[in-house]
Amino acid sequence: MPLPITLADVQDAARLIDGAVLRTPFLPAPKLSALTGATVSVKYDNLQVTGAFKERGALVKLLSLTAEERARGVIAMSAGNHAQAVAYHAGRLGIPATIVMPEPTPFVKITATRGYGATVVLSGDTLVEAKAEAQRLSEEHGFVWVHPFDDPHVMRGQGTIALEMLAEDPDLDCLVVPVGGGGLISGMAVAAKGLKPSISVIGVETRLYPAMWGAIKQESVTCGGPTIAEGIAVRDVGDLTRTVVAELVEDIILAEESAIERAINLFLTQQKTLAEGAGAAGLAALLTDPARFAGRRVGLVLCGGNIDPRLVSSIVVRELARDGRLLAIRIDTPDRPGVLGEITTLIGRLQGNVVDVSHHRLFLNVPAKGATLDVTFETFDAAHGQKIISALEARGFPVRPMNVAEVMA
Repeated sequence: MPLPITLADVQDAARLIDGAVLRTPFLPAPKLSALTGATVSVKYDNLQVTGAFKERGALVKLLSLTAEERARGVIAMSAGNHAQAVAYHAGRLGIPATIVMPEPTPFVKITATRGYGATVVLSGDTLVEAKAEAQRLSEEHGFVWVHPFDDPHVMRGQGTIALEMLAEDPDLDCLVVPVGGGGLISGMAVAAKGLKPSISVIGVETRLYPAMWGAIKQESVTCGGPTIAEGIAVRDVGDLTRTVVAELVEDIILAEESAIERAINLFLTQQKTLAEGAGAAGLAALLTDPARFAGRRVGLVLCGGNIDPRLVSSIVVRELARDGRLLAIRIDTPDRPGVLGEITTLIGRLQGNVVDVSHHRLFLNVPAKGATLDVTFETFDAAHGQKIISALEARGFPVRPMNVAEVMA
């Protein structure tokens, strides 16, 4: 059975979007290479105007419309990157665009989509309900549907990323690509395999939403739960995309939420760039199974950077705690002058950096002549933190570890 798109289709898409979509940097990442054991380079598609790769496929689809279809207008369903991509390029081309978004969509995303000139309709609590409303409006008004992934024009547009990566580094052994509905990986796989049949294309999904993994393995899976990678939290993959993935993709790795959080933090702290959960999934795959990629020349796609700054802050704190570089402890102390100073002085003398102190005297579970002291402090590493805790206990202060995320909330 022939695949829905060809290398020539992707190459034609590259010609269509040239000058209208940013040719994003593809750069070596020595720090990530040292960490993972692979030779890693990163494609920074989070630098697109709307912050994600979705512009490529959306523009190719819009350019494929006839004059009559443009006049009718387009409709899309999305809670994020696809919505903004369609709105932005439809506005550039003078095409009326209606975007249906779930009612709980963050206000910042609604505002951004409206800012690109689209009409935003809020409907339902979920993407499934929003999609139903989008289909109804499409039938009622004759809008042209711009599917987020299961469309040949969208797929070939997304595949242009692989063309750019291989043009920069023809010696790549492997591409690691986030998988939601499959538009990105299917387009990239067709392009990459067409140019270099020996290259490996490996997908990555969050373990909470293994929809494509289940479809390819022909296994029943359960999709659901809160994920930091909402951009790839898809329950139903595309029919066209599934066909390509089954034919051309070597494997799909399932990443835990903790690995995706760590990948977001590494992009921020090591690469000095913002990655949303879906955008960081490729790096999460390397962290999940480093042996698979050791010694290989790997291209990662940082496909999106639209993440809530408050979420980034939370992730940074959680990663510091996981590494043992930020500790929160509770100490029951006698209520006498100088105890607080004694404890903080000891921590400082051992080169710990106190960042937060909370002194409680009125807790009912604290003796009337006692107090509870909660201290959060920075350390060089886990061993340094344990050295400080041991010193406190040696001075007669019983220490109980606490959850840093709760203390810093």
